[in-house]
Amino acid sequence: MLSEDIMKKVLISQKAEITEHYIYKKLAQAIKDTHNRDILLRIANDELRHYKQWQKYTGKEVKPDMAKVWFYYLVSRFFGITFGIKLMEKGEGKAQINYREIAESIPEAVAIAEDEEKHEEELIGMIEEERLEYIGAMILGLNDALVELSGSLAGFTLALQDSKLVAMVGLITGIAAALSMGSTSYLASKAEKTSRSPVKSGLYTGIAYIFTVIALILPYLLISNVFIALAVMILNVIIIVLIFNYYISVAQDLPFMKRFSEMALLSIGIAAISFGIGFLMRQIFGIDI
Repeated sequence: MLSEDIMKKVLISQKAEITEHYIYKKLAQAIKDTHNRDILLRIANDELRHYKQWQKYTGKEVKPDMAKVWFYYLVSRFFGITFGIKLMEKGEGKAQINYREIAESIPEAVAIAEDEEKHEEELIGMIEEERLEYIGAMILGLNDALVELSGSLAGFTLALQDSKLVAMVGLITGIAAALSMGSTSYLASKAEKTSRSPVKSGLYTGIAYIFTVIALILPYLLISNVFIALAVMILNVIIIVLIFNYYISVAQDLPFMKRFSEMALLSIGIAAISFGIGFLMRQIFGIDI
């Protein structure tokens, strides 16, 4: 007989297992890649096996949390399988269970948890996902756009002091830079002779750059006060850096705060210096628009 507290913990773990079983199964049914589908089905079967192991002790049928099933399914489809799965594994559920405490009543609890964790890490590591293969190209486009364009817009803001004019000049600069960075990434990938496609490397770099350009230019198109537009643009920079670095930290198991603070300070620092350069250019050339 299990105590009420231990029974509650085992039921939580049992529910987490069946929920993850449905998530992996649903993802497997939705993707075309046979390699990744087979891995997801193997993990789904493991989750079902673990569910049944806990069921031996509870003697109860537990329903999955369908809200979580749909949430992680949609996140995985939108942001990528690796990100969705790792986000799920870092989240609530089994991570909150003290298996050593359960082991006082169920000796095999720790072994089950350790075996599951090790096996799942191995299987997740086998998943092949294109967007993660080209993450370097995305970082190149995103980082260059954030640093270069945020600096340029800050300089244009003080030098020109007209939102529409800043947006026009920034858009021309941004599109030209996106094409340049895309072609540079293509040539670099071709020269490296890796398994990655040079065309895809160029596209990932260019698209990441273009999306960043749109996010940074948008405040100047929507806000007439050029200095408020600048403040919103800087806020957009911080949000983009935050979201992208969180994605990288989860998908590739990298430290978040160090990368976020480094990238944010670099972008904002360049913008501040460029703002000062814009002021100097305005004074030197006597421009008054």
